Amino acid sequence: MAWFVDGYTPSPDKVWRGPWAGQLRTEWAGPSFWVDIATSLERGGFDMYFQEDTAMVEDTYGGSMEATLKYALMAPKNDPLPLAPILAQATRHIGIVPTISTIQYHPYLAARLGVTLDHLTEGRVGLNIVTSVSHAVARNFGFDRMPEHDERYVMAEEWMDACSQLWESWDPDALVMDDETPLYADHTKVHHIDFRGKYYATRGPLNNYPGPQRRPVIAQAGASDKGRDLAARHADVMLGLVPSPEAAIEFRKDMDRRLISFGRDPDDLHVFYIAHVFMGETHEEGQALWDKLHREAFTEDNVTRVLWGLSYGSGGEFDYASFDLDAPLPEHGVGNGETTSHRARLDALIGDRTLREAISAGYERGMNFVGSAKTVAPQMNEVIEATGRPDGYLMEAIDHIISRKAVIEITDGLCPELMKRGYIRKGYAYKTFRENLNDWG
Repeated sequence: MAWFVDGYTPSPDKVWRGPWAGQLRTEWAGPSFWVDIATSLERGGFDMYFQEDTAMVEDTYGGSMEATLKYALMAPKNDPLPLAPILAQATRHIGIVPTISTIQYHPYLAARLGVTLDHLTEGRVGLNIVTSVSHAVARNFGFDRMPEHDERYVMAEEWMDACSQLWESWDPDALVMDDETPLYADHTKVHHIDFRGKYYATRGPLNNYPGPQRRPVIAQAGASDKGRDLAARHADVMLGLVPSPEAAIEFRKDMDRRLISFGRDPDDLHVFYIAHVFMGETHEEGQALWDKLHREAFTEDNVTRVLWGLSYGSGGEFDYASFDLDAPLPEHGVGNGETTSHRARLDALIGDRTLREAISAGYERGMNFVGSAKTVAPQMNEVIEATGRPDGYLMEAIDHIISRKAVIEITDGLCPELMKRGYIRKGYAYKTFRENLNDWG
């Protein structure tokens, strides 16, 4: 089990001005809210606290930052990386996975930071490797525009190769710490890597020795063909964006084939399928939550947020405020062309539908489970058993409304039922994130 924390930010608007917002209008910028979330997840037996990131104030929708800042949509936002050791200090077992971008961090800086965080969290850090998507991000880092989708993944492969070599630049026995010789580290066992690729170059070695995990747990979210190959080569954890159990089975089969082709054991990769639970004390209460979401699909605020999200997902290529809700979209408008977009996400949300049809379809980002804890728990397990692998779920709050209430309903409502049935862990056997992740498999 993992939780997708939708940004170190108060977004979207329902969070900071909703009925269970508490003091989130300003509290989000400090550690207390996120510590409460992480400790609750650990109490619920979660493997992973997963936090996304992006470094821009989006201005594609309507050609303005107005909607972004009016609704606090992914801005303002703090960098999630400094939060990781704070969360680790407040917890004992759960893995902490902030996002890091290949276009924002040079491989040497990223590799060094990953090892530093591994030490500071005592072996409980992971890194979610993303290529970023928006031209607005690119311009904040000295580029005119973001590279095309497939090129970004070629860059990411090179970036990961450089980081991996840096993480191996110290031999396992390089640290001697003999105070009589004296010899702190054996220089013959610390190596330059002299990496030079098309996009990145670094001499190495790292100037910090390996942490408890030697390398952080690597997560990858891209579901396009290039993204899947990147995960199959390098990732320990992958996000699965699929709409149904049948799609989850096909996704897992495809990833198994890719891992084998790169010489890896398919069990080395844990897929966390994005999921939402519409749950009440009874099945009828859970169904009422699902019905409410669809009834509110065409409120002005919701339509704005959906179209804003599509505009952002296009990488800044398309302003969805300019499209007719009922007219067929041009093919390049759904992420299939030579754009910088989140292709898989746009295709999943829109496909061959008009915008109105996509909006009315409601919550189709991932799998949905509706009912009570007693009825939802077996539904969730059936999907995982069908994949035949040690997989799990990346939970998202309904409508991205992350609050203490939303999290506790899962950790103190659903998780005890999952534990009782033996579907999730009741405790943690090891100290490091990677060990606990692999122990469950």
